[in-house]
Amino acid sequence: MQGKFIFCVNGDELASQLHNLVRLNHWKNIYCREDKFKTLFSKNTDAVFSAEDLGGCEAAVTSCELLIARTGSIVMSSFQQSGRTVSIYAPIHICIAYTRQLVNDIREGLQLLKDKYQDNLPSLITFATGPSRTADIEKTLVVGVHGPKEVYVFLVDQE
Repeated sequence: MQGKFIFCVNGDELASQLHNLVRLNHWKNIYCREDKFKTLFSKNTDAVFSAEDLGGCEAAVTSCELLIARTGSIVMSSFQQSGRTVSIYAPIHICIAYTRQLVNDIREGLQLLKDKYQDNLPSLITFATGPSRTADIEKTLVVGVHGPKEVYVFLVDQE
């Protein structure tokens, strides 16, 4: 669905691959609220990974609840450290997921969320499948109108 997928065998490869992506795109300001990622990615790069300027960032890094294999969707919720707006406000969304978060279909994903949160479901559960897109204007596909123009999913084989 026009997203970009990068498989990493471990956290070291994840850091290396993300560093290369940042360097190739000349990004300097990357929004990231998740401490585990800020520490891992801030090494060996000139880019600043901070939670200070979502409006002025070039990209944002988030985790996710799950990945849905059948649809290629990222499942996010309001219970995540990144909250509701980070994944849709930044021009480029970078999602970090682990193989243990990969499920086959939406039914399996919803059941896992129900089991995880039981009677305390998040107020928002959202499914994102690639960059935002619409064909409302003269049936011409336009990407990035209501959300990120690019989406990267890094899937890490081990945590």
